[in-house]
Amino acid sequence: AGGAWPRGGPAGAVSGEPGGFAGRGPVMREPALDLCDGYNVLRAAGLEERHELIDSLASFVAIRGARGVVVFDGVGRDEQFGPLEVRFAAHADAVLERLAAEHRDRERVCLVSSDAAVRGTSGQEVAKISSREFASTLESVEHSEDSASRVRDRLDPATRDRLERLRRADGPD
Repeated sequence: AGGAWPRGGPAGAVSGEPGGFAGRGPVMREPALDLCDGYNVLRAAGLEERHELIDSLASFVAIRGARGVVVFDGVGRDEQFGPLEVRFAAHADAVLERLAAEHRDRERVCLVSSDAAVRGTSGQEVAKISSREFASTLESVEHSEDSASRVRDRLDPATRDRLERLRRADGPD
């Protein structure tokens, strides 16, 4: 797990009031839905292109087994990247507030924004984290495998030999 979140995600967000942040009260379970203010997080992460943030967020939510929605101010094509939904809206803050209100009673929600007004109106049930804190955690979360995974490495020698003979058309045995 990286950053301030237990088990690698905003989930562990904790505080004295429900939906607060790490280290100041009872632990909450990992949220099922992360809501992100797109350009706010993009700037905090020091990224220049939307696709860079989208790639990082898609990996982040996939690794955690969560869902995510990133909302950018402006016009663009709404898209889905695995468990990450990318949306565009004239007022991203309003969409984030609405999504938090719609989901907070039926699933764990974490709102990522540095806009105090948005975080303040999302409700006590919603975990909140600033874009800067989230960006630092996002940087530390990377998908990695211990080693390259090849099918041949997982087969016993006899099976590999039979497959090689089949490949060369020598027959099965």
